[in-house]
Amino acid sequence: MDSRVRSVGSALVVAIAAGALFLFSPEWVLERLGWLAGDPVRFAVALVVLALVRPLLLWPATLVAVLAGYAWGLMAFPVALVLMVVTCTPPYLFGRFSADGGRFSEVGEKAMDVAGDFRGIVAGRVFPAPSDIVSVGSGLAGVRSRTYLGATAVGQIPWAFAGVAAGGSIYRVVNEGITAVVSPSILAATVVVAALMLAGPAYSYATDGGDIADVVAG
Repeated sequence: MDSRVRSVGSALVVAIAAGALFLFSPEWVLERLGWLAGDPVRFAVALVVLALVRPLLLWPATLVAVLAGYAWGLMAFPVALVLMVVTCTPPYLFGRFSADGGRFSEVGEKAMDVAGDFRGIVAGRVFPAPSDIVSVGSGLAGVRSRTYLGATAVGQIPWAFAGVAAGGSIYRVVNEGITAVVSPSILAATVVVAALMLAGPAYSYATDGGDIADVVAG
């Protein structure tokens, strides 16, 4: 694809996301849960639509699980996990569309070479960082779609469960914001798990004469 078309398309997506972020917030949806939940079909459709447009709104992916948990409790876990994979797919496709073999693509490819595509994505998902960074980065690195989808499903398991559980206390989420989903203990646990997953590949790479700093620097 022509680099000029790619650049214009990428700029347009960023502009739309910035405008949507200015106009809407997660609390905007949470405050309208009563109306949405009044009709099960309407609620289900709203969840699917939210999963598709969430990346443009720059909202956390866990919000999808929170809403599913509000409607169906812990039984919503499988639905929440599927929708979280769905909502992480557009940013990945955006990364694939934007990939041009430049520095960011090269850095992503080197990082995935060290960690392994599947392990690297799972660790990135488990780590408490914005999920769209992992999604776009995976696309830029040229990760195969099957690997990406499988690793995303595995890595989102703890966040899907946390979101569904938080959905049962929706009023706390409304009052405290989406950060109410993440307790200090969950944050600490996910950081440790992600670090342990990457420690082995990083150590092997270093002992083979590689320099992790070179991977980051590209």
